[in-house]
Amino acid sequence: MPIQWFPGHMTLARKQAADAMADTDVVIEVLDARLPEASSNPMIHTLRKHRSRPCLKLLNKADLADPAVTQQWLDHFAAQPGVTASALSCKKPSDVARVTRLAQTLAPHRNDNLKPLRMMVMGIPNVGKSTLINALLKRRAANVGDEPAVTKTSHRYDLSPQMYLVDTPGMMWPKIEHDSDGYMLAASHAIGRNAVIDEEVATFLADLLLARYPGLLAARYKCDVQDMDGVALIETIASKRGYRIKGGAADFEKASLALLQDYRDGALGRISLETPAGRAAMLAAGHGASEPDASDKAKD
Repeated sequence: MPIQWFPGHMTLARKQAADAMADTDVVIEVLDARLPEASSNPMIHTLRKHRSRPCLKLLNKADLADPAVTQQWLDHFAAQPGVTASALSCKKPSDVARVTRLAQTLAPHRNDNLKPLRMMVMGIPNVGKSTLINALLKRRAANVGDEPAVTKTSHRYDLSPQMYLVDTPGMMWPKIEHDSDGYMLAASHAIGRNAVIDEEVATFLADLLLARYPGLLAARYKCDVQDMDGVALIETIASKRGYRIKGGAADFEKASLALLQDYRDGALGRISLETPAGRAAMLAAGHGASEPDASDKAKD
């Protein structure tokens, strides 16, 4: 089932962002390091290109992502004009401290009280924008929640007399073009649960992880995953953890939620759901659900 999710407040959020872009020097786009391209809103690219604004792409949650794949994404973004990219965890003060320095390099002419550096933080829901802002301010100013779309209006925060930033609501786009993007976003909890079927998302995630990280799954669930498909893995999780429904059958829903939570919490290990090469192959093939081939599999 293709996944789409575009709550009504996001139409207003897009208009507010377009208006604010005129008074912005640098766009800070927060991405999920585990799926950097799937978590990049194409509307953000369109808005900043219209105003010719440079972009600092922050691959957040890098502590949960495969470091080798993250480096591939950093190299990929570094080749794009007007873009600087950095991997970080918003929970690490040393990582957060780099953000304003990197943004300043993209607009060196904005560096005093008369011309403060004006930054706008953008990204999809639940990717860590509010956590980043609170870390930059060193206080809790932006609302943080485990559910997507906590922030619904824009806010301005002064970091110093020489710089300020504007926090924008998490924005999705009206139509997710590739089915696999929708599933990866749902697995990473960027899409509201009312728009997805957890068992389908978990099955997609299980199939992908079996292809890319079988060793991590075997270690986590203490089982031989060879020749398994996603359904079999989730049934095995149910058996291993004693998840049963009335009559003794496997509780597939509960086991699906367990797999999704393990992935989101990093309990499986450091995982990336997409690579630049795999993304390019998917686009070249012209279909929505990419299957990682042997050349795109990560080593455990």
